[in-house]
Amino acid sequence: MDEHEHVRVAVIGSGFGGLGAAVRLRREGITDFVVLERAGSVGGTWRDNSYPGCACDVPSHLYSFSFAPNPDWPRTFSGQQHIRAYLEHVTDVFGLRPHIRFDSEVKMMTWDAENLRWTIETARGALTADVVVSATGPLSDPRIPEIPGLDSFPGTVFHSARWNHDYDLRGKRVAMVGTGASAIQIVPTLQREAGRLTLFQRTPPWVMPRMDRVISGAERRLHRTLPFTTQVRRGVLWGIRELQVQAFTKRPDELGLVERLAKRNMARAVKDPALRAKLTPDYRIGCKRILLSSEYYPALAQPNVDVVASGLTEVRGSTVVAADGTEAEVDAIIFGTGFHVTDMPIAERVVGAEGITLAQAWKNGMQALRGASAAGFPNWMTIIGPNTGLGNSSMILMIESALNYMADYLRQLDVLGVPPGPQGTGGVRAALDARPAAVDAWNHAVQERMKRTVWNTGGCTSWYLDASGRNTTIWPGTTTEFRRATRRVDLAEYEVIRKAEDRPKGAPAGEKGEAAGEKSKVTGEKSKATGQKSEAAA
Repeated sequence: MDEHEHVRVAVIGSGFGGLGAAVRLRREGITDFVVLERAGSVGGTWRDNSYPGCACDVPSHLYSFSFAPNPDWPRTFSGQQHIRAYLEHVTDVFGLRPHIRFDSEVKMMTWDAENLRWTIETARGALTADVVVSATGPLSDPRIPEIPGLDSFPGTVFHSARWNHDYDLRGKRVAMVGTGASAIQIVPTLQREAGRLTLFQRTPPWVMPRMDRVISGAERRLHRTLPFTTQVRRGVLWGIRELQVQAFTKRPDELGLVERLAKRNMARAVKDPALRAKLTPDYRIGCKRILLSSEYYPALAQPNVDVVASGLTEVRGSTVVAADGTEAEVDAIIFGTGFHVTDMPIAERVVGAEGITLAQAWKNGMQALRGASAAGFPNWMTIIGPNTGLGNSSMILMIESALNYMADYLRQLDVLGVPPGPQGTGGVRAALDARPAAVDAWNHAVQERMKRTVWNTGGCTSWYLDASGRNTTIWPGTTTEFRRATRRVDLAEYEVIRKAEDRPKGAPAGEKGEAAGEKSKVTGEKSKATGQKSEAAA
């Protein structure tokens, strides 16, 4: 990579968010961009998570881009290999490979206030960019808890997102730590292959049957022949989930019926009342993500499985010890303990206008204007940012809304700036920095809505909450509401930064800086942050 290379946009990551951003940039006529990927192939979390049984819990036709429908999904809930293949296909069909720089992990991104651009240091050299679009995703950096004695464990240890395919599980004594979405997919395979499986469960999940089936050849031929049928199928799947949102966000008591169905599902597979008691949650269904599996409960009922209703707290040699004192001798420890979601490591590598990192700016909790822009970090935006997660639908819907916002953001920069002349001189650089008041207003409205949701009132502690107990992860509304809130950039929520020496003659006083890189106010519409009701509160 040329250390002096400069691009209009640098996209970080090549999962759904990064590839979606790349496609949207091309569709907007922007080809001066790169996608920086730390690994050697595209796919993001669907490349990294290759554990046995890995699959999506959102129907395939909804868990795909609206602009790249796939009529040939093999199952209603596709597996990891099919989703990864889909992302490779999107990469090729939309001609993205020339833009992707593999093995280019971002080490640091620093805002250059003098030149209104980002300096990006990667594993393969440095470059600069006018705009950074961070699409690293919240499920990219595995989290392994600090367990005393783990470093001296003589056996094999790995995280579900870094599966050790060279390790032969057959006949081994295995400890599975965690009972989240990955763990319930892994457990059936472990039960069949391991000699003995010990499952460490801090909190039991609510589990519903996974209504998965093969999509018939006739269905696939229909979708290929009549593409609108794929859109209809997607629309129905989307509509059902939109109708469910009210129960999660405004009327959690309505989820009681779903709880009864979940308990009935458990009772069919688990006949032992003592085991059922261990597996029955004591919080409202939906507080944690509702998990889908038709094999999890039957696997736990098998004689070679021990369920420890307590977390792993210590390792003594080859002995693992739970908080309740239960001990087990094991040959391998597999962690299904999730990811760094509310403390994303990428935030440590972003240095903004005030010389502080994004992690420092977010020390009291993540927050970003419309889930995209952080105050003090001009021309930097994130895909799947704070409070854009979903508890019951497809994240692809939220990603595409964020891409709409990104596209308008870049259009606004084009309007505010002036391109260089034929000799490369006379151009005007412009940047947008979210106003702190606008970020605060947006976040306040989101958190007010969050108060009555099942994620805050359901009586559980989930990975949706940060260290202070604030929900900085989930969007407390429908995908339609988020799409409306991100359809355009409201310049009243931003400060415009321009270089005074590049200011065009006759520029309005409200759009010119007094010194190189100084912020300026934009006249016009009254800021939603200071007067109008925020769309987050709609």
